[in-house]
Amino acid sequence: MFFNRKFESKKQGVVLWKDWQNGFMMTNRDTNYADVASDPRWAHIVARDKSADGHFWYSVATTGIYCRPSCPSRSANPHNVTLHDTLESARATGCRPCKRCNPEGLPVDADNARLIEQACRRIEASEEPLSLDELAGAVKLSPGYFHRLFKAHTGLTPKGYMVAHRANKVRHSLAEGNRVTDTIYEAGFNSSGRFYEQSSAMLGMTPGRYKNGGADEVLRFAIGQCSLGAILVASSDKGVASILLGDEPDALVRDLQDRFPKAELIGGDADYELMVAKVVGFVEAPNIGLDLPLDVRGTAFQQRVWQALCAIPAGETATYAEVARRIGSPSATRAVAGACAANAIAVAIPCHRVIRHDGSLSGYRWGVERKRRLLAREADAG
Repeated sequence: MFFNRKFESKKQGVVLWKDWQNGFMMTNRDTNYADVASDPRWAHIVARDKSADGHFWYSVATTGIYCRPSCPSRSANPHNVTLHDTLESARATGCRPCKRCNPEGLPVDADNARLIEQACRRIEASEEPLSLDELAGAVKLSPGYFHRLFKAHTGLTPKGYMVAHRANKVRHSLAEGNRVTDTIYEAGFNSSGRFYEQSSAMLGMTPGRYKNGGADEVLRFAIGQCSLGAILVASSDKGVASILLGDEPDALVRDLQDRFPKAELIGGDADYELMVAKVVGFVEAPNIGLDLPLDVRGTAFQQRVWQALCAIPAGETATYAEVARRIGSPSATRAVAGACAANAIAVAIPCHRVIRHDGSLSGYRWGVERKRRLLAREADAG
């Protein structure tokens, strides 16, 4: 509209032109602000939501960079932000990729999980124990940061993972019927003395007894009732080996016998019934906690999963895929589900806190309805 006016002087024309130009730019900025601020994707940027990474990107006109939604940099002004459905669209702006969030590469969590998975495979392939410096150097991280990252993703320290993997090799070798002497050296022990120092902790019993299927092992057990039905608790000298839930007490005893076919089972001990009462109290009131020694028996992978489950706070849940990422095996979602199904220590190892990606409850060894009630009880207690 200013173009059709006759200006009294060049100076007045310049002023009026600038007024029009600034007004046009402000109108565009206001429109852009409204479009971005009202877009549901903006909330993901404000929250630095890592789950949104890979679904869209955004560029910032004032800084000349483009980022992923979880970028840890200071929040941009929506006036200056453009949202992009594809990485190609963000590149086309002429902006450069952010150095902090690396929008061109894998998300930070996925990249870290990849590095930890590489370290796990290196541990499993090595015949000799690896030092922290060797493992950290292999994935180009500092030893301190690698140690923290490894524990955060797997629930174990690098040394703990090596011990668990070695224990798995020992179990497998003995189960195959190999001699104890051969097993010692196949598992990477340099001396039999060093092996026997750790064998009971690895196997929950002596190597000879383990090879014989747990013969002569003694398990004390007792059965009680709780709001979820019948409950059986069984312990070895090392700690609680099983917590089973069900409808029929006899079925729980048969389950225990199947798990420990050669062990001596001792029931009806009045003193041991106090242990059952403690577990029942925890089932009914999760906020009181359960501080009991556990005799956890499983493969190295299963133990990694179970440790990750114990790290999920009461009242919270995680998906199978999230647990897989936390243990450094993002592609092992089905194996994680299998480890949850193999867990025989209910509630103390909280496999009931793992759900499907859509939030629905999947199969639970002791029934989906019990899983639902446990989660509801924990949510209420929190």
